[in-house]
Parts: sequence; structure tokens; C-alpha cells
Amino acid sequence: MSDQVRIIEMGPRDGLQNEKTPVSVEARIAFVEALVAAGLHTVEVGAFVSPKAIPQMASSDAVLRGVAHVKDAEFHVLVPNEKGYDAARAAGAKVVSVFAAASEGFSRANINCTIAESIERFKPVLARAKADGVKVRGYISCVLGCPFDGEIKPKAVADLAKTLWELGCYEISLGDTIGVGTPVKAKEMLRAVAASIPPARLAMHFHDTYGQALANLYAGMEEGVRGIDSAAGGLGGCPYAPGATGNVATEDVVYMLEGMGIRTGVDMDKLLVATNEMSVVLGKPPVSRVASALNAKKKRAAS
Repeated sequence: MSDQVRIIEMGPRDGLQNEKTPVSVEARIAFVEALVAAGLHTVEVGAFVSPKAIPQMASSDAVLRGVAHVKDAEFHVLVPNEKGYDAARAAGAKVVSVFAAASEGFSRANINCTIAESIERFKPVLARAKADGVKVRGYISCVLGCPFDGEIKPKAVADLAKTLWELGCYEISLGDTIGVGTPVKAKEMLRAVAASIPPARLAMHFHDTYGQALANLYAGMEEGVRGIDSAAGGLGGCPYAPGATGNVATEDVVYMLEGMGIRTGVDMDKLLVATNEMSVVLGKPPVSRVASALNAKKKRAAS
């Protein structure tokens, strides 16, 4: 457990895409800059999706161009199809993410097609990305449960992950989109996936709806997985998963890991500043337990 963990910051994309308050391009750029300054060097900054479907991600091209000057950082963007890939590349994307669901019900609700059809949609993206020298990350939604289909079998997740891996994704991010998973189920799912993909090439993307995300991450680390997707302040949710809360908070993940003696390279004070600035923009306090506790502590010290 002593080796380093990779944190992939999701706040500017997965976090903001489900916030009702519109956030300007300038505020989104400032958020990304602050996160990188805090030591988060891999950040997903936007999504090249229909602005009608997800208006919060409109102008992701301007955000990506706006952070191009930031050094020592890798910026990811989500692309659903070739049209999105074209727009992402035109804006300078070097890493893109594609996504599929482990459940048919969620796939239909989210992108209006079957799982098999969704794979056919992004096959050309992977082929072109390979030719262009662009890295592709693969997301799988609903790996531990679906709001429409209920329980998801580990084999369904493993089969889909293997398909994405064989198509050329360098890493597979496994998402508990509605946050229903528990540690034993998380381990069973990860073991099934790790039968065909090295754990070092997996990441955990666990939402905290039922307060299980940190426990599930710990369980996954025991299985050798070292990639963790998290969102500053615990921002977000999912537009297509009723009742789902945000991704596990980056502050909570960093606090746990550092307390275990695992280096994250993240400056908690700077991270808190980034989170608090975005909280002001959104007009609500962060849901992160650690951010809330540290903010209260600072308030007491100042009074």
C-alpha cells in the first residue's frame, strides 16, 4: 500500500456537468489552473458533447485552449463520437476519453443506443486516435449497479473492459455511477476485470451517494489498483442517474491516502482554495467532509 497513487481530477468535467449554476469559461479555466497549482497534474477539463444535452460543457474547446499554457499537466476531454473527436483535436486535445455503460438500461437512457452500438460509435475514434498519436482512456459506467437494471454482474463489466482494452484504451476507468457499491462487491468486480487487464491499467471512479466511496477505494487498492478519479469538493453527480451525488471528493481521498503514508503530491491548502473559489461561483458549500472540516477549523482559528 506504500506506493504512489495516481489521482485523476474530475471536478471541471464530471463535477461541473451536473451543477445547475452555469459556470463561465473564465471561471472554468481558473479552476483548472488552481487544481494544477495544488499538485493535481491530470485533469479532465471538458466534454465535446451536444450543448443541448449538457449545456454545462458548452465551450469546452475554449477551456482546453485556455489552459494550453499550463505546464506539467495532462488534460483530458470526453468525446462521444467522431464529431466530438474532430472538435477536441481542433482545440488541441492530446488525451481523449470514450465511454460505455455496463448496463443496457443506462446505455439507452444516457446515449440512446445499446452497448454494442456505443462500441461501434467510438471504434473509429480509437482507430483515428491511434493514427494521430492521441491517447484514449475508456470509461465504463454503472459497474456496481444501475438505476434502471439494478445489479450488474462482474462478468458484464469484465467483458466490456476487455473490449475497450483490446480496442486500444491505455487505461480503463470503472465507474460506480450511482454510488451503490460496497467493498466486497467492488473487489469482486475488480478481480473479474483484472483477469484480463493489469490492475496498474485500471482506475476507480466511485461516486459517494451512499457514503461508501472511500471504503470501496481502499478495497480496490488492496487489489492493486492505483488510479483514482475524484472531484474537488465532491462536485457533481450524473444527469442520467436519478439521485446520484458527486464523485468522491479529492480532499477526502488525499486526506485518507496521506494518513496512510501514501504520497499524493497534492497541497491540501491550495486544493482547498481551489474548491472554495468554485463553491463561491456555484453559491453553495463543498460537500467534501474534509473540506468542510478544514474550513470550519480555519473559521474558528480566525475568530
